[in-house]
Amino acid sequence: MVPSTPPRDEDPRHELGLHGEALAESYLKRRGLRPVARRFATPVGELDLVMRDGATLVFVEVKTRRDRRWAAPQDAVSPEKQRRLTRAARWFVHDRQQHDAPLRFDVIGIVVAPGAPPEIEHFRDAFPPADE
Repeated sequence: MVPSTPPRDEDPRHELGLHGEALAESYLKRRGLRPVARRFATPVGELDLVMRDGATLVFVEVKTRRDRRWAAPQDAVSPEKQRRLTRAARWFVHDRQQHDAPLRFDVIGIVVAPGAPPEIEHFRDAFPPADE
């Protein structure tokens, strides 16, 4: 039987996501943030990027699309996704013993349309940590 979806590393959506994360990291580095972790897997979910902005730990969710036909990329960060990101961030803070660091959640929406430069929108402090 043939699998209904390609393996993750062959999935074009996965490749697009990796490309978007690389664009987002470069964008943030040009603005003075320092990378801490990329695609950090926790038992409760994955964090796309973890950056430092001064003393603040910044958890960055990157959403990349090929066009805006259905919705802006950042619209995919639902309240449930915010709760999962908050849980993963708390796990990261505990794992890395960063309990005193201020936290921030940013969202970067990227549209990579064929033949056009990438459109990057950065939503700084996009949402507060979700209550559990």
